[in-house]
Amino acid sequence: QVQLVESGGGLVQPGGSLRLSCAASAEVFAIYGANWYRQAPGKQRELVALITSDYYTNYADSVKGRFTISRDDALRELYLQMTDLKPEDTAVYYCNTGSEDQYWGQGTQVTVSS
Repeated sequence: QVQLVESGGGLVQPGGSLRLSCAASAEVFAIYGANWYRQAPGKQRELVALITSDYYTNYADSVKGRFTISRDDALRELYLQMTDLKPEDTAVYYCNTGSEDQYWGQGTQVTVSS
């Protein structure tokens, strides 16, 4: 069973930045690629960013130009650099991976508020 542990969430003012990390217990990101999802209160979970095994990336329109997904295969870590944060970015953020995207972390809360 693969374990994913997110960290880096917190409270930030609008316009601020945060860097989320996701540590994996196995070498999954290099094999399967990975995704960042988020879920705001009362809303469905949505895909924010993805990175494939060969480093292709794609982003939700709402975060393009502000968020950057990356990974360090040697460390088995996945990252989401978030800049120019807006109140609507407030959500629990999850990393996800697997042959069928079956592995999920526990989530990390990001709150953007003044």
